[in-house]
Amino acid sequence: MSAIRYELDSDQILTLTIDMPGQSANTLNAAFREGLSETAVKVKSDLDNIRGVIIASAKKTFFAGGDLKELHKVTREEAKTFEDTVNGLKADMRFLETSGKPVVAAINGTALGGGLEIALACHHRVAIDDDSIQLGLPEVTLGLLPGGGGTQRLPRMIGLEAAFPFLMEGKKVNPKAALKAGIVDELANSADDMIAKARAFIDANPKCQQPWDQKGFKFPGGAPHHPAMAQKLAIAPAMLKQKTKGCYPAPERILCAAVEGAQVDFDNGSLIETRYFAELVTGQVAKNMTGAFWFQLNAIKAGGSRPDGVGKETFRKVGVLGAGMMGAGIAYSTATRGIDVVLKDVSLENAEKGKSYSEKLLARKVSRGRMTEEQKAKILGRIKATESADDLEGCDLVIEAVFEDSELKARVTREAEPKLVANGIFASNTSTIPITQLAGASRKPENFIGLHFFSPVDRMQLVEIIVGEQTANETLARAFDYVQQIGKIPVVVNDSRGFFTSRVFGTFVNEGIGMLGEGIHPSSIENAALLAGMPVGPLAISDEVSMTLIQHIRNQSKKDTEAAGGTWNAHPAEAVIDTMVYEHGRKGKAAGAGFYDYPANGKKHLWPELEALFVDAQKARNIRLQELKDRILFIQAIETVRCLEEGVLRTVEDANIGSIFGIGYAPWTGGTLQFINQYGVRAFTERATELARAYGERFAPPRLLLERAESNSPLA
Repeated sequence: MSAIRYELDSDQILTLTIDMPGQSANTLNAAFREGLSETAVKVKSDLDNIRGVIIASAKKTFFAGGDLKELHKVTREEAKTFEDTVNGLKADMRFLETSGKPVVAAINGTALGGGLEIALACHHRVAIDDDSIQLGLPEVTLGLLPGGGGTQRLPRMIGLEAAFPFLMEGKKVNPKAALKAGIVDELANSADDMIAKARAFIDANPKCQQPWDQKGFKFPGGAPHHPAMAQKLAIAPAMLKQKTKGCYPAPERILCAAVEGAQVDFDNGSLIETRYFAELVTGQVAKNMTGAFWFQLNAIKAGGSRPDGVGKETFRKVGVLGAGMMGAGIAYSTATRGIDVVLKDVSLENAEKGKSYSEKLLARKVSRGRMTEEQKAKILGRIKATESADDLEGCDLVIEAVFEDSELKARVTREAEPKLVANGIFASNTSTIPITQLAGASRKPENFIGLHFFSPVDRMQLVEIIVGEQTANETLARAFDYVQQIGKIPVVVNDSRGFFTSRVFGTFVNEGIGMLGEGIHPSSIENAALLAGMPVGPLAISDEVSMTLIQHIRNQSKKDTEAAGGTWNAHPAEAVIDTMVYEHGRKGKAAGAGFYDYPANGKKHLWPELEALFVDAQKARNIRLQELKDRILFIQAIETVRCLEEGVLRTVEDANIGSIFGIGYAPWTGGTLQFINQYGVRAFTERATELARAYGERFAPPRLLLERAESNSPLA
């Protein structure tokens, strides 16, 4: 059965319906390429009897894009064969485009990546006016570029400058916005209306040619040599490098393909695009990003870490204890998904203040036209601010988000737990204290679990689910359902102090602060983190978290460790933090001063006195940038291996996704464990051993890594 149905009617209008056999969505794979090639041959033989062509879809979506399984497997040795395959596909699309007959895309659903590229190769695009439909070229988010003509057709349609957000940022729009941008030509109110409009275009345009195939074609907004455009393009690479820090080749190659392709005819531009596409597809960064953001993320979303045999739960009423930043964010994220929330604090005033956080976020959406006043009022109506524990009666789930103190958490657990429905779940939002320890205050430890949110909750997508020693599988499954119900990404870990994300995050912060204590210049430390791919430097993030909170967590951990008979191993960063807080009163951003100064009417900047206090001029001058970048990336990856070895982490997928979405580990790497795999396990282990000799045992490769290094086998 062909992937494309060929139906030539009595009006001489050919409808090509893409219908990939055995798939819920159309994808650009070998079966589609074969179907398109067969179709091109058939159209060529029937051309005299065809007035026009409509390209439609039999699926709910128009076309889902390229087959990432295929792309992920392509090696550098196969680059030439891959280029030939891509150019063959493009030649078939180009034949339809240059046949002289009008070709119309009937876009009935989402068209992303290769799907939109098929539509761009048509002379006219009609889309159903449905806000749930998305159109865009998101390949850049996976380390790729639109390789089906997207970097050539879109700039020729709407101009280079207008095309860049779609090409280099992966911007997606609904049909109304696509019409406004010039990506689609007409909107339809139904499938029948869409086909009617497609047929009407064919009737009105018996002969069709793309603008760029016509003599005298001029780029909208100017070609690269146009003075105004040349001026913008002169600074574009520098602006792009400022964003990517040189870690992401895809945006750079997209810029090259679009600009270089714009200076030649379309067909040569298409060949330029294919070359850059092949380079990215066979490159390591695309392998890393596709593996993490597509295969591993989808495996998690599909419930790979959810226990089997437990029915899916829908939550209706959730209690949140503590209306501070975290509690307020949890309440907002829950209420916006249609769940009633009881937001409790020690006073009604505090609880109302927490609710006002949601009001501010919703008001911003209203002001931007993304929500009506009625919708805002409905969501706010779901949040009940209170000081009374009695209002928690009937909650399916209660989440405590109070201060990081074991005794306080025990008190609120004992107060709120009796209000839960029978078999209700109690969860702690602790970031470091072991769940098994906190569950000691619970009457039903089998129903006690950790739900570690990240700040700010409304923007951070991850929730780390922590399973205590007595947590039941049913509780885990239901907690997983809640996280997905509020639209977050769940990763599941076993219990330990700091769990996974906080442990790894702590190594990043401590390493950066420790570098300062060694005498390295603070600017070098912050820039090394950014150039390694981290979203923010360790000194800046320490200020955000606040050094007093870091001290408190350290002291609590030290107290609990020693109470359990363990030994606390002090990190060199501790002395720096204590000096900043106790000797200089610099506690962090909230206190107005930390590693950075925060002027009322200016941009934050590193505190000038850091240089006199900590910097060793000779060491600061001689340290290599790569050494700093390695320390920042390696220490986090090594701690992740320890978590895997100790059984804190259950899967490699949870490690990679958790590290990227939870702590911002450099996305280009594909996550902490994929960083090791792509570096080469043996080479990574050798480098870690070098770092351990230079900077201490914290870099020593764990046993699991040493074992894998012998055979150079990946962590999978």
